[in-house]
Amino acid sequence: MSDALLPSDSDRPSADAPGNAAKPPLKIILAGDTFPPDVNGAANFTERLAVGLAGRGHDVHVIAPAATRRHGTFTEEHGDAVLTVHRLNSHRWPLHDWLRFATPWAVQWNTRPIVEKFKPDVVHIQAHIIIGRGLTKVARRRGIRVIATNHFMPENLMEHTPPMPKRLLDWIARRAWQDAANTYAHCQAITTPTRRAAGFLEEATGITGVIPISCGIDASDYRARRDRPRENRIVFVGRVTAEKNIDVLLEAMTKLSPTLEATLTIVGGGDLLQKLTQQTAEMGLADRVSFVGYLSDEELRRTLTDSTVFAMPSIAELQSIASLEAMASGLPIVVADAMALPHLVEDGVNGHLFRPGDADDLAAKLTDVLTRSDDDYIAMREASLRMIEPHDINRTLDTFEKLYRGEPVAPQAADAPVDVNEARGAGR
Repeated sequence: MSDALLPSDSDRPSADAPGNAAKPPLKIILAGDTFPPDVNGAANFTERLAVGLAGRGHDVHVIAPAATRRHGTFTEEHGDAVLTVHRLNSHRWPLHDWLRFATPWAVQWNTRPIVEKFKPDVVHIQAHIIIGRGLTKVARRRGIRVIATNHFMPENLMEHTPPMPKRLLDWIARRAWQDAANTYAHCQAITTPTRRAAGFLEEATGITGVIPISCGIDASDYRARRDRPRENRIVFVGRVTAEKNIDVLLEAMTKLSPTLEATLTIVGGGDLLQKLTQQTAEMGLADRVSFVGYLSDEELRRTLTDSTVFAMPSIAELQSIASLEAMASGLPIVVADAMALPHLVEDGVNGHLFRPGDADDLAAKLTDVLTRSDDDYIAMREASLRMIEPHDINRTLDTFEKLYRGEPVAPQAADAPVDVNEARGAGR
């Protein structure tokens, strides 16, 4: 894989430029171990990418685990697109409330006829773990171009395993990264959402030339208020699981001054929902913290628009689409100074970074946002709206189209240069 990155973003033609319009549509397979109705960053990105590519006239097929015992090839509506989705026979992971995985030893057998019938120009895997590994082997034998996007972090895997000694967990993480390297070595291009994530992946696997490409969002889907909300509403959006460190956010709520009358809305579901709901009551926060579960797109956007500040305490974010959605809604954000989150914040301008796991620091940073003058607060909102612009989904689609055709691209993610040592420390 070449690590030459040409031309600059400003030189890259848009999708509707004459040169791009003359190019024939592509036949694309997007594949991963998670896809809606699963709710997580990798699933949402794959769906958004598939819908966007289909909207540009490409023939897009998706390969993913079956969400139930019913497997096969289906026509499914996703967003504004009708997609062909190949659902592989799957089994539920017993330590998770919804996670299902395709039968590992049957992936090549099950995907081979799909590839032979569809004859794709490119295969784009979203993970190396099960489907990505097997499908890469199938595509490689047929000389089909393979692009990989890494959404994997060891924390994503560890939260679904039984309690183990740290040395054993570290060994498993090293083996998982080696497994990733073995698959990614056979891909023509490897991408990940941010430069920090790219640096972390290169350090962990020894692979070079990883290309940062923002997952992208359609900012026009979100609405920002022009004024300041009358109430101090903090919002978190994401899976209610261990890796998100929601307990740190709950502890920070106990440290906020009662005079702020701040409330917290937690949007999302997960295996810790019942435990954290009970913990909230025990901490005396039941009247200030609401667990609202999964919301429709419209309800989520309205919730973000009407909130005052967004908080993300997770230390394992490779980009954090939820944070991008909050910024597109004009919210200041207060996020952990870990992994890819720092690239979303200019400290004191559109929000703050806080020390990972430090509830006191999180509370202090939330207090700073909530006690700012109206003019300073509105300035923070406007800064978030400016900073979201480089993450437009159309730039993401432009870049992947080039990769699919084997054309050189520039790194498209807008974030700070990588400090690999810092990224490694924050990701632990």
